[in-house]
Amino acid sequence: MPALELLSIAALSVFLGLLLKQLSKNARQQQQLDIAFYQLLETHNGYISLIQLAAAAKVEAQAAKEYLETQAQAFDASLEVDADGDTFYRFPKLHRD
Repeated sequence: MPALELLSIAALSVFLGLLLKQLSKNARQQQQLDIAFYQLLETHNGYISLIQLAAAAKVEAQAAKEYLETQAQAFDASLEVDADGDTFYRFPKLHRD
């Protein structure tokens, strides 16, 4: 095999390895966000702040913000501000039968 072909194969292998690593990280982060989100919903009566979710899921604020905004749209949550000026999303209450 010519050196150029070997170099191309090596570069492609490195790229695929990095891509798989990123996909694994994204899946793990999504799972952390899902778990933290539903735990916070239950323990905080449907009120969740960005910092609560980021801290509970142990993810960057931007990832938590994107996740929270997606969930807020999906569940028709409203944005509220408490007496201290802190912003929370208010999600519909979970009703257990």
